[in-house]
Amino acid sequence: MADVLFDADSRLWLLTTDTTSYTVRLDASDSPRHVYWGPALTLGQALTVRRPVLPMITSFDGTTDEELVVEGGARFDTPSLQVRFVDGVRAFEWRYVDHTVDEGHLAIRFVDRHYPLEVVLHYRVRSGTDVIERWTTLRHTATSDPITLLRTDSASWSLPFRVGYEMTYTVGRWSSEFRLQSTPVPYGETVFGSRRGTSSHQANPWLMVSDGDEVWSGALAWSGSHRITLRHTPAGQTSFSGGFGHEGVSWRLNPGEDWETPVFAGLYAADGIEAASRRWHTYVRDHVLPRSEETRPVVYNSWEATGFDVTADNQKRLAARAAALGCELFVMDDGWFGARTHDAAGLGDWTVNPTKFPGGLDPLIAEVRRLGMRFGLWVEPEMVNPDSELYRRHPDWVLHMPNRSRTTLRNQLVLNFARPDVADWAHNWLDNLVGQHGIDFLKWDMNRSFSEAGWPGEPDQDRLWIDHVRNVHAIIDRLRQNHPDLRIEACSGGGGRIDLGMLARTDQAWTSDNTDALDRLAIHHGYTHIYPARTMSAWVTDSPNPLTGRNVPLAFRFHVAMAGILGIGGNLLTWTAPELAEAREHLAAYKSIRHIVQHGVQYNLTAGPITAVQYVLENETVVLVWRPTANFGLPPLPLRLKALDPTAEYRTSSAVYEGAVLLHHGLEPTLPPGDYASTMIHLTRKS
Repeated sequence: MADVLFDADSRLWLLTTDTTSYTVRLDASDSPRHVYWGPALTLGQALTVRRPVLPMITSFDGTTDEELVVEGGARFDTPSLQVRFVDGVRAFEWRYVDHTVDEGHLAIRFVDRHYPLEVVLHYRVRSGTDVIERWTTLRHTATSDPITLLRTDSASWSLPFRVGYEMTYTVGRWSSEFRLQSTPVPYGETVFGSRRGTSSHQANPWLMVSDGDEVWSGALAWSGSHRITLRHTPAGQTSFSGGFGHEGVSWRLNPGEDWETPVFAGLYAADGIEAASRRWHTYVRDHVLPRSEETRPVVYNSWEATGFDVTADNQKRLAARAAALGCELFVMDDGWFGARTHDAAGLGDWTVNPTKFPGGLDPLIAEVRRLGMRFGLWVEPEMVNPDSELYRRHPDWVLHMPNRSRTTLRNQLVLNFARPDVADWAHNWLDNLVGQHGIDFLKWDMNRSFSEAGWPGEPDQDRLWIDHVRNVHAIIDRLRQNHPDLRIEACSGGGGRIDLGMLARTDQAWTSDNTDALDRLAIHHGYTHIYPARTMSAWVTDSPNPLTGRNVPLAFRFHVAMAGILGIGGNLLTWTAPELAEAREHLAAYKSIRHIVQHGVQYNLTAGPITAVQYVLENETVVLVWRPTANFGLPPLPLRLKALDPTAEYRTSSAVYEGAVLLHHGLEPTLPPGDYASTMIHLTRKS
């Protein structure tokens, strides 16, 4: 059970999660020092923990194990908190004031010993998870002269002194997101981050550090630019620190103002990276997602079928095909508004195109609902084309700098959502759109990074990097509050803005614009290291794939997409009768097992040339199996399943298996010959 204990004599706090403990102590100078993060300890045990090596190291190297590393004194680590007072002083000196504990939330309050800056370190433990949430608040306590904030990380996480640490993380680019990397931790500082205004395709904001089976990991709940710095000293100290922002930007903390950082959540697991992933999945399900109890519907999205050539007629014909397959949510993508006949015009003019939809949206929505589906729309509220009525009226609304060109990417500029008038405009048209038409679902896209990130006339221009994201979050929160039945998918050119902050206010995420089934296997594997399958949108699209040109059988495409939230994105008007019949069978099969995929516990399996993923929910388990390439001399090996009852029997529609055999010998899947072979196996424990 989550708990926080305090020992006044030693000035030590013990935070207890389901199976782990985390300990902080004040030293003689009032600096908050990390003591322990690992398997559960009692308070008495925690009081005996000492870190005798560090004082000797510190005396020579100037390293520190502070809970938030500050500048000043004989500290030479990268600061997690870096400020500059009005007289130019940058050093910070801790003075403890008090602390509060409220239902698992520990807040330790400090002030600087001379300057008017209050710092509160926040910790929160929750029942049912080993994740510890940490964040920091700053407050200017004087009445004059702002304080400059140079770096305000949410937390520093210190690790035990060990040899042979490895770091696991993801890298990527557009349509190649979540590429998993595992390498030894080098000496020095390794920085993972984004300067793009989004959490980015290139560096998703999480990190795992492992030593054999033990894993220490952190994930940042922030949807903008960020920075995680991993430190490994020659003396053997390892830690990582993270928060929003990036080098070269700073902010003003004005008198009386509060500054709150996003949550940087941490997790210790004693049983390996895959087990750590499952704990992250549980945390996201129970404490992050807004509607985690729901089972996500099968979506049909019209983008790859029609592109910008959207009309009421072709959308109705696609909707009829989608409904006949068994789809439950029809989403009309880009091209329905303004002068949007290509990607260089109309973005920002969010009124229905009267030529494409002479009767407006309502006749199409009525037809979609008559067919038994819900209705959704694609929107990209944060962007504008220079060729648009909005830009012609408000050229000052975009990010820009005086005397500098306005760089277009994808023929777009970024609207400055840090401006209250722009944020209000966006909320108002979205609120009216959803309310007027009873929209069930929004696919919220964001297709380019920040450039020329200026705000002429604003005295604290760098605030836009923070306030833009805060206002995006706030708009989504208001929409959900005003329209409780609305569901939202996070998208940013695919997986460019997926993080705990965005998942806290959306129902699912568009994982990548790359729908190639083979590429998606690697993307899904990296994605699910932190984020659960029940948030992972995956479409079945046409073959050859429009991005890679690869030909892949329909069954393989379906079995890959079944590993998350199944959707259809191909041009159904060109699918043959046999393809449509096969698709109906696969879609019906997915509906019979999606509760297990979306709400079960995930296990990754490999056996020779095949790879698989297993989901377990109570008495049921599903195994999705893929063999991309058939090689002579490399036959499929039995797949040893996990998390089954060795004393029980498990049945499929045609066979019965012993649990002990499935666990220790394995399941021998029947696969068709050739490349891109796959199957789905549904097992139920016999009562």
